[in-house]
Amino acid sequence: MLFYKPSLQRIGMGVSVRIVDTAQYENRLRQWDFDIIVASWGESLSPGNEQRGFWGSRAADQPGSRNLIGIKNPAIDTLIERVIFTKDRADLVAATRALDRVLLWNFYVVPQWTYGKQRTARWDRFGKPANMPKYGLAAFPTIWWWDKDKAATVPQRS
Repeated sequence: MLFYKPSLQRIGMGVSVRIVDTAQYENRLRQWDFDIIVASWGESLSPGNEQRGFWGSRAADQPGSRNLIGIKNPAIDTLIERVIFTKDRADLVAATRALDRVLLWNFYVVPQWTYGKQRTARWDRFGKPANMPKYGLAAFPTIWWWDKDKAATVPQRS
């Protein structure tokens, strides 16, 4: 938030940044007791009924929901239902893009970052298929297996 402070002050907004502990933060989120937060909404390649919780009007009245913005917009509710009940992939893509356009058009969020990778750390003693899934953690550990030869190259603790 400190990054935004000078810019907001230049346009006449008073800005104070307050640090809170985890419990306070969670309680503030549940009650929408904040002016600005950093948040992310993880999405899959096949969006579905989770969109109701992220953006739907009913979720806006449920403390603790993922509708952190408090959106109550009948057009968005209609688009969410279209995303959920599409009949084929082409319709799903079109409905999802329409939902995205409406969400962006209303300026509910200020996009901050994107990162096309996932960072993980592990010892190199596992095997994996040659063709891995495009997204996600490649189903670790469900499609990985113990590789005796690789494990032999990992230094042993003394």
